[in-house]
Amino acid sequence: MAQTDKKFFENLTGAGKAIAVLTSGGDAQGMNAAVRAVVRMGIYVGAKVYFVHEGYQGMVDGGDNIKEATWESVSSMLQMGGTVIGSARCKDFRTREGRLKAAHNLVQRGITNLCVIGGDGSLTGANLFREEWSGLLAELVQQGLIDEEASQKYSALHIVGMVGSIDNDFCGTDMTIGTDSALHRIIEVVDAIMTTAQSHQRTFVLEVMGRHCGYLALVSALACGADWVLIPEMPPEDGWEEKMCQKLSATRSRGSRLNIIIVAEGAIDRHGKAITSSIVKDLVVQRLGFDTRVTILGHVQRGGTPSAFDRILASRMGVEAVLALLETTANTAACVVSLCGNQSVRLPLMECVQMTQEVQKAMDGKRFEEAVRLRGRSFENNLKTYKLLAHRKPESELPHSNFNVAVLNVGAPAAGMNAAVRSAVRVGISEGHKMFAVSDGFEGFYKGQIKEIKWADVGGWTGQGGSLLGTKRTLPAKHIDKIAEQMRKYNINALLMIGGFEAFLGIMELLAARGTYEELCVPMVMVPATVSNNVPGSDLSIGADTALNAITDALECLLQLCEARSSYEEFCVPLCMLPATISNNVPGTDLSIGADTALNAIVETCDRIKQSASGTKRRVFIIETMGGYCGYLASVGGLAAGADAAYIFEEPFDIRDLQSNVEHLTEKMKTGIQRGLVLRNENSNENYTTDFIYQLYSEEGRGVFDCRKNVLGHMQQGGAPSPFDRNFGTKIAAKAMQWITKKLNESYRKGRVFANTEDSACLLGMRRRAMVFQPVVQLKDETDFVHRIPKEQWWLKLRPLMKILAKYKTSYDISDSGQLEHVVLRRPKESEAMAAI
Repeated sequence: MAQTDKKFFENLTGAGKAIAVLTSGGDAQGMNAAVRAVVRMGIYVGAKVYFVHEGYQGMVDGGDNIKEATWESVSSMLQMGGTVIGSARCKDFRTREGRLKAAHNLVQRGITNLCVIGGDGSLTGANLFREEWSGLLAELVQQGLIDEEASQKYSALHIVGMVGSIDNDFCGTDMTIGTDSALHRIIEVVDAIMTTAQSHQRTFVLEVMGRHCGYLALVSALACGADWVLIPEMPPEDGWEEKMCQKLSATRSRGSRLNIIIVAEGAIDRHGKAITSSIVKDLVVQRLGFDTRVTILGHVQRGGTPSAFDRILASRMGVEAVLALLETTANTAACVVSLCGNQSVRLPLMECVQMTQEVQKAMDGKRFEEAVRLRGRSFENNLKTYKLLAHRKPESELPHSNFNVAVLNVGAPAAGMNAAVRSAVRVGISEGHKMFAVSDGFEGFYKGQIKEIKWADVGGWTGQGGSLLGTKRTLPAKHIDKIAEQMRKYNINALLMIGGFEAFLGIMELLAARGTYEELCVPMVMVPATVSNNVPGSDLSIGADTALNAITDALECLLQLCEARSSYEEFCVPLCMLPATISNNVPGTDLSIGADTALNAIVETCDRIKQSASGTKRRVFIIETMGGYCGYLASVGGLAAGADAAYIFEEPFDIRDLQSNVEHLTEKMKTGIQRGLVLRNENSNENYTTDFIYQLYSEEGRGVFDCRKNVLGHMQQGGAPSPFDRNFGTKIAAKAMQWITKKLNESYRKGRVFANTEDSACLLGMRRRAMVFQPVVQLKDETDFVHRIPKEQWWLKLRPLMKILAKYKTSYDISDSGQLEHVVLRRPKESEAMAAI
């Protein structure tokens, strides 16, 4: 888009406007991040911003419940769970009399812009309030509570909603604020329970929240590899009790020491009868005699600090909500800020509410398949993937493809790799293939570290960090002959590579090894001609005596031409790569397996560091993150942690920028916020090292603040994978194996597999709202091979948000993110909802 066509938020002023922000309904982690973003963005554009404490009840009661917010008043809110400004159920607001009081309280403060963070009930109430606004003002004039001038001045109420709900039960958005954090709490408990369950050979029944929506139960079951899951949208068929017990018994007979069953609190059978966790426990005990325990997670799912994903999501939504309020007119319908892929968009509020209500109507009418479709493609794909992985068919029912598929990890380890391998192995077996595991990447490949891997071999892998197969940075080109030999030995018909930039380079080298140059298959002869007389196979070279010829590389050229004649048909098979790297630097995908876990590790550390800085006062921490030349971790981690600055390679900086940052922090220390946080990507600048920046800040800040530095290092790779990485790795690997099966069938001719087209060597990546298979040769032009990063990176558009929320003056191009584009709301079953989250 041309610069002249771009629209910057500076053209939208908040001068003279007042914005109120409130949280309503059940609390959700990340609400505070949204409140913080609304307050700071509102103040940044010149508007007055007010807190409404205790939700709609505070709006009705007025008084001290409605207070003007300051920049400093939202400091330290980002990492806090729940909602600092309070939330409450309000019966008064459901009456016209209550809404009349609320309108009076808002008009007294000149508030005509309302940002509501809550569920569909809270947002529906806000829209009703907006629709009644003119009538309420007329009634206030009639009662003499306000004058006609005030009625005219504040004649329109503008509403923008953000969905805060751990259930992810709102149509129109891929994720709601709080869902990812709730999954973190669930998975933490599941991981802890699995150790005690294995110790005692127990069965655990976990009840999670989800009275009307089974998203938490379904995704947590997928993320932990649960044996059985019960959700309200898809009740089990009649006779499920016997099938479940058979599954549990079969799992134990194959050597497993535990069983996990996850039950949504709203789970029902086909006849609408509730299926409780206690019912499931009694069933297992009576029929199987297994030692069984029940754990009801309850409100622990709402607690704790928000995840990195929820902080970023809420911050982006809060900024977008303020922009929406600045642009709204008297005729603008109420909107809700939603997440579509990696973009924030605005959708008509009531259309989303109505679609959400249709799901419940379908469930009430026992149209369960329709309810699943209405939940969206993401929900539907989660359910399909779970069924594919959790329910092993008997050997007699499996297809027999006679294809052998090898799986290997390449490059540095990344959390979620094991979940991807597990998914690939089990889907491959379900497709009828024989699956082989390659240990230690391409190094293990050429050494012959290859063995068949079975269904039970990958049990319990989803929660394991690192790479259980082992991984190396070795590339295949130097050992291409030996790798081809192993391909022949094990009759490998397809390869699935899971890794980072090394995997990308590796698949390109394998693709190059396929090639044959028939033009070079002609007689070749070399005449030795060099002054050095150093050509093997000849006692004397032309020119050696007279030294008239320059030294040539003729022999080397001849060897290269001979090599180019040959091809390795062993690599003319389907090749697929899954991006897995904490650096998120692979071209062709917006996100990589492992990056979310790394972000959470960074944010958790930064939270502790900020707490230390707050305790000691007037302290700035310089944090070095990993990522090579890619600044994803530093930039997005900085946004999630509330950093004051983040130095990256993609955005060059000089000594003037460093000095400006020091001055900014000096001014900050004069306010009530007496701590600072600065992130630096490890390769952001070869001269401005972490030590240099630390020493510069220490010297320039002398007498105002002191400095500390921290290099996070490999702790960013370690630990159990986050729910997102488990789910992402599981689903992307399942999709990859289905693609491999399709390509194998298409390329099988005359008793052999031969695939030599561009589209038979692909990278499967997430692009905005879809999973896309992209031929790797088409990604060459998108890649900066010198610095091992994509030439264009979507997350760079988030950097201005971090600066704005840290009170730096900067420009934010709102057209870049697509927020102002016309968005047509469709039913989820017809939409392109992001299938990877």
